[in-house]
Amino acid sequence: MKVLLKISSALIVLSLCGFFVLPALHVEVIVAYTITSISASLTFIAFCYFILKEDIPAKYLYGLLAIGILFRLVFLFVHPVGSPDYYRYVWDGKVQANGVNPYAYAPNDPALSSLHSDLIPRLVTYPDMRTIYPPLSEMLFYVAYRIDGESFLGIKSLILIFDLLTIFGLFLTLRRLKLEPKYVLLYALCPLPIIQFFLDGHVDGFGFTFLIFAIYFYLGNRKALAYIFVGLSMLIKPLALIVVPVLFFIEKGTVNKLKAAAIPVVLVALFYLPYTFTGHPFQALMTFTENWTFNGVVFDILDSFIRDNQRARTVCAILLAAAYLPVILSRKGLLTKIYLSIFLLFIFSPIVHPWYIGWLAVLLPLVPRPSGIAYVGLSSLTAFTILTYQQTGVWKDYTPVLILEYTPVIMLFLWEMFRRNRHFAPR
Repeated sequence: MKVLLKISSALIVLSLCGFFVLPALHVEVIVAYTITSISASLTFIAFCYFILKEDIPAKYLYGLLAIGILFRLVFLFVHPVGSPDYYRYVWDGKVQANGVNPYAYAPNDPALSSLHSDLIPRLVTYPDMRTIYPPLSEMLFYVAYRIDGESFLGIKSLILIFDLLTIFGLFLTLRRLKLEPKYVLLYALCPLPIIQFFLDGHVDGFGFTFLIFAIYFYLGNRKALAYIFVGLSMLIKPLALIVVPVLFFIEKGTVNKLKAAAIPVVLVALFYLPYTFTGHPFQALMTFTENWTFNGVVFDILDSFIRDNQRARTVCAILLAAAYLPVILSRKGLLTKIYLSIFLLFIFSPIVHPWYIGWLAVLLPLVPRPSGIAYVGLSSLTAFTILTYQQTGVWKDYTPVLILEYTPVIMLFLWEMFRRNRHFAPR
């Protein structure tokens, strides 16, 4: 078994190296990106199985951890391939550096023409929309712009700092739970964060840091600090809001419940408040939640029958609530509730980009469920959409991809729910 562990980890390394080797063999960069993402992620599924089964010597553990960090450093200097989102981050940072509320104007607004350059906002996606990102993300965009201007290195440098803190936070949490440190490799050597954050520069990783430390503080009975960190995670991405009801119902007593709900929500409101006087911080978010779709299995099935975007979304929201309420009202442990809440959110969401699933990837060291491992690995199949889009200009879901991605994930999830021993490790 140890031999298979070494083989699987070596294959992950070779797959990630393929991104640099294949273009040298005259393979198109986006094709190399697709091959690398899928091959490394599928190998990762096997790697997780062996990690869970085997004892890992400290020397081997820290060697693999060093490799994971090394790939983060290497991809740090590579121009994003699968997504142009970082141009929006740069634009928002530049706008703020010039004293403008990022929620006040769309990038192509003539009022900001003096800030235009050869890169931005020409390469910003949806330049007619105001920014969608929450205030703490916007503050980090400003810092990134101050670090390195219109280069992607500013934002990626911050991602590196936060991700190293996340790994450190996972080590601390595993120790608090009296679990083996080997589980940290389920995140540290996972191809999804390496590719989505250090190659493509997505910023969800900022939120992971706050979420993991929120869990760490909560388990250490420093609950007020935990609630603050949940709020900070929400200020990176609203997705973290789904954790608040978990904390509310797990607490005992009215006062404690109110603290669990009020502290993160009030913190978020305080951050947003200054922007509301001169801008429209929720306009783009509402447009996004009402119209965008991608890789949402339940939504796609419903929409194929209903053929009405808004009605299909409403039914998805009802189904999510019906699945979510039993989870947060159950006697399951904190970690299991957080995992299930995020998992169900993605299953019923109309839009599930692969970097969103990073919110599950970061929980794998604490809740190493087969369904989450499969979801994190198989989400790489959506790279076919990116490949097609960059080659043809057409963005579309592929039904075979949805089937291959979600069938194993849902089957494993149902298997977990109906078997007695539902966890490999912590609850």
